Amino acid sequence: MPLKLGVLVPSSNTALEPLTTAILASLGSDVSVHFSRFPVTTISLDPTGLAQFSLDGPIMTAARLLADAKVDVIGWSGTSGGWLGFDADEKLCRIIAETLGVPATTSTLALNKALDLVGAKRLAFVTPYLDDVQERIIQVYNAAGYRVVAESHSCIAENTRIADRTAAELDAQVSDVLNQAGNNKNIDAITTFCTNLSAAHLVVDWEARHGVPVFDTVTTVIWDMLRLVKYDKVKITGWGQIFTL
Repeated sequence: MPLKLGVLVPSSNTALEPLTTAILASLGSDVSVHFSRFPVTTISLDPTGLAQFSLDGPIMTAARLLADAKVDVIGWSGTSGGWLGFDADEKLCRIIAETLGVPATTSTLALNKALDLVGAKRLAFVTPYLDDVQERIIQVYNAAGYRVVAESHSCIAENTRIADRTAAELDAQVSDVLNQAGNNKNIDAITTFCTNLSAAHLVVDWEARHGVPVFDTVTTVIWDMLRLVKYDKVKITGWGQIFTL
């Protein structure tokens, strides 16, 4: 029987599904991926923006639909834990496991696992978010014992616009955080922190050029889902060093 991965998707996201499918393509018929959407249209800290991720709302309805397909693991391919706090993601995974009987992870929790595996504490964040969202993410990570040494954000709230960020624009943001830090020796890892950024396919080039691990959040959740079910993730190549961890 093929391994079945279930992925929770913000409704207005257009980047993560094609990227996820491309990352898993080399595994052929051994793995299938199934997506379930729930309403997310803007990324902000106002009450409406925060309510989109309520655990008593549509996100659990979407998770139940994936469980109907008897998926082996569920991943929330989203970074809301960065501004809501890691405990929100931990609670979501616990509820999914307890009520649906399916192990679960998230892009943010997976990122943290990858950072800890490589001993990365000095971080650079590349995001598309508004000022206050970016500030909250930095506060959450600094409070958790990491140190955000550089950041670049694009001040976008409308999620559909985030997917329009070009490779050149993202490359400029990565260069920006490296310049802020002085050189790559002052950064342990860079993250492209948003699953509606078309960035995952650029990671190999960035790692080669800059000599710093780059963890994209579309990629991190796939990596951790495979880890949770003990699948041989090293079969995935060309998407960054994370799959060697």
